[in-house]
Amino acid sequence: MRIKMTSVFVDDQEKALQFYTEVLGFQKKMDMPAGDFKWLTVVSPEDLDGVELLLEPNDNDAAKAYQKAIYEQGIPITSFVVDDIQKEYERLRKHGVEFSVAPTEAGPVTFAIFDDTCGNLIQISEAR
Repeated sequence: MRIKMTSVFVDDQEKALQFYTEVLGFQKKMDMPAGDFKWLTVVSPEDLDGVELLLEPNDNDAAKAYQKAIYEQGIPITSFVVDDIQKEYERLRKHGVEFSVAPTEAGPVTFAIFDDTCGNLIQISEAR
């Protein structure tokens, strides 16, 4: 068993696609109509056949409640690994990304948390 896809709820798929590709640097992998929405995934340019991230519409009361609750509690919805967290932190800040937690050491990792503009907090981390 292995993970091929995971998802994050987003409040606007087009806005999410723009943020996740133009700001974070992921590449669009799938973009197919799915009713009123799309089956829209992005993938790391470093591993085009790797795990896909589905930008899933939160057009569901349960999804909206879950997304809002964990956001308000400051809990990241997912975590991405970076090679140099300080460099990535500075690059993202130049793109206007707002961080709720600046790079912080915690045991064997350094992590930071930012707002993805689509209703989520995202954590990035670097293992030492």
